[in-house]
Amino acid sequence: MGIINITPDSFYAESRKTGVNVLQQAGKMLADGAAFLDLGAYSSRPGAADIAEQEEMDRLLPAVEAIAKAYPDALISVDTFRSGVAEAAIKAGAHIINDISGGMLDEAMFATVARLQVPYILMHMKGTPQTMQQLAAYEDVFAEVYDYFVQKIYQLKQLGVHDIILDPGFGFAKRPEHSYALMNRMQEFHRLQLPVLAGVSRKKMIYGLLNASAQEALNGTTALNTIALMKGAGILRVHDVKEAVEAVKIYEAVTS
Repeated sequence: MGIINITPDSFYAESRKTGVNVLQQAGKMLADGAAFLDLGAYSSRPGAADIAEQEEMDRLLPAVEAIAKAYPDALISVDTFRSGVAEAAIKAGAHIINDISGGMLDEAMFATVARLQVPYILMHMKGTPQTMQQLAAYEDVFAEVYDYFVQKIYQLKQLGVHDIILDPGFGFAKRPEHSYALMNRMQEFHRLQLPVLAGVSRKKMIYGLLNASAQEALNGTTALNTIALMKGAGILRVHDVKEAVEAVKIYEAVTS
């Protein structure tokens, strides 16, 4: 899953795209082997500024429409926690809703997904992007995230939503040690019998450990993506598609 941020303030500057750059980036990612494109117009980095729903739509919808027209076979995911934005994006040509809040920031989200009957990426987070790092406290991070998934999956299935992808939310209301603890036990999420997405690309859990920057974190990202595959990840959400595809090919050669 290739990340395209239509924002001025995402944590990794190279992922910020606007206008024609969005189409160029989409084409490159698809050529490099991306199975999905994940478009976001609301920066969810820690402490990111809040923006109005209309501004999010104004950024996001033209990009969705342009990519859907230029690459009609591409699977498009939209990274939003707002049900109104999600519905408008699906109507504009997107296929999947990727909600960092697991429905916590918009109580209409689950019902909207059920009505639209589209796949839903369920992520674990506490608070908002503005407050989440103040809430990074756990007795047992794996148990808390697992129980959260159990509760949310039940709510979604009661509404008729069954096409669910789980995202542990690495770095969202989690210190690096929490994220690594989740990675170490990620295969245990398969008890829930749903696919698991790993989104660790160029995050602080990598570059902080390596005393580097997000721009210098490609090698660490590839290493952790490979570990994620070994721990059962079915989808890698990445900024660097070519390198991730190479990691998948090598992993599959070893395990086939």
